[in-house]
Amino acid sequence: MTTVKAEILVHAPLKFAYRAFTNSTSMREWLCDVATVEPHPNGRMYMWWRGDFYSSGHFLELEENKRVKFRWFSNIDPAPTEVTLSFTEKGNSAGILLEHEVPADGSWKEAAESFRQNWVESLENLKSVLETGIDLRIANRPMLGIVPGDFTEEQAVMLGVPVREGLRIDGTVEGMGAHEAGIQKNDVLVGMAGKPITSDFNSLPTAIEGKKGGDKIEVVFYRGAEKKTVTMELSKRPMPEVPFDPAELAGRAREMFAPAMVELEKCFEGYSDEQAMQRPEPHEWSALEVVAHLVHGERGNMSLLTSLIDGYELTTDGFGTNVTAQVEATVKVNPSIKQMFAELHRAVNELLAYTALIPAEFTANKGSFYRFGFNLLQPNFHITSHLPQIRHALEAAKK
Repeated sequence: MTTVKAEILVHAPLKFAYRAFTNSTSMREWLCDVATVEPHPNGRMYMWWRGDFYSSGHFLELEENKRVKFRWFSNIDPAPTEVTLSFTEKGNSAGILLEHEVPADGSWKEAAESFRQNWVESLENLKSVLETGIDLRIANRPMLGIVPGDFTEEQAVMLGVPVREGLRIDGTVEGMGAHEAGIQKNDVLVGMAGKPITSDFNSLPTAIEGKKGGDKIEVVFYRGAEKKTVTMELSKRPMPEVPFDPAELAGRAREMFAPAMVELEKCFEGYSDEQAMQRPEPHEWSALEVVAHLVHGERGNMSLLTSLIDGYELTTDGFGTNVTAQVEATVKVNPSIKQMFAELHRAVNELLAYTALIPAEFTANKGSFYRFGFNLLQPNFHITSHLPQIRHALEAAKK
C-alpha cells in the first residue's frame, strides 16, 4: 500500500476538528456539498459534491478527539481505500494528520496524487472555516447577481420559451454582472461559460467553477422565443465581517433590516388592501403574497439556526420550490397590508431576539456561526430583490 499524507495545524478547539469529520453539518461547511454520517463503527458515511462526484463508505474506528478511520469508495475509484485521521491537542490548537492508503499498483499513481492535492486544499479550507468561519469555496466564488425562480411547463408556455430545461430569472441585483449584462426578469438561462444550465440549480455553480470576480463569460438565454447571447462580467463576492458576539450580530442585522423594511413599506403607500391582494396574472403572486414569502424566509432562518445549533441540519435536494398554497395561507390569516407587515415585523423581531440568545457553545463553532451570520447580514438582498415584483403587482392592480 502507498500512504498519501496531509497535515495541518488549526488554531481552534480540538473538539471542533474532530467534529469536522464526524458531523454532517460540519462536513458540509468545509468538505462537500451534501453529507450524511452516523459516527460509530460500521456507521454510514456519504458525501456528494456538485459535478456529481460522490463517495460512500463507513466508519471503521472512532476514538473521540483522537482518531477517526473510515473506508472511502468514490464513484470514480476502482476499489475502496481507507483514510485515517489522527488528532493531537497543541495548546489551544489542534494538529490534524490525514493518511490515505491506496494500492501501490502503478495504476493508482495519478489517483494518489489527486487525493493528496485535494486533501491539502480541503484541509486549508477546514483551517479557514474553524479559525475564521469563512468557507473559501464560497469566498472565492464569484457572484452573478440573480434571483432564481421556478421554471415550470406552464411558465414556459406562458413566456413562449421553446425549451423546458433552464433557469428562469425572478430578478437581478442592480450593479452586479447579470443586471449590467441586460438580463431581465423571466429570462431563462440555458448556457453559461460554455456549459449547459438546466432546471437543477446546481448546474449554475458548476458552470462557473474555477472562475473568479472580474472574469467575463458568455451567457445564453431565452427571452420569450428569442435566443440571446451576452457577455457578462462576474462580480466579486463581498464577504461581510461577522461579529462573533450574538448580541452584536443581532444589532448589526437590525440596522440592515431597517432601511430594507422602510423601502418595502413605501411600495404599498396609496394602495388598498384589495389592490395588494390582486394578482397581475393567475399564475403570478399578489403583492401581499410576495410579502408572505418574505415572512417565510425569516421563519426559515429561524429553523436553520435551530438545526445548526442542534447539529442536525436537514439534508436537502436543492432549494425546493415556492409553494403557492403556503403564501395563500399566510395571506388568508393576515388579509391586509397592516396585518401582513405586522407579521413580517414579528418574524424579523423573533429572529433577531433568537440571534441575540445564541448559546456561547455555538458561537465558538465558527463555521456554523459565520454561515448563519453571513446570511443574516444580507437582508437587503432578499427583500430588495423582490421590490420590482411587488411594484409590478401593485401597478397592475391599478389598471
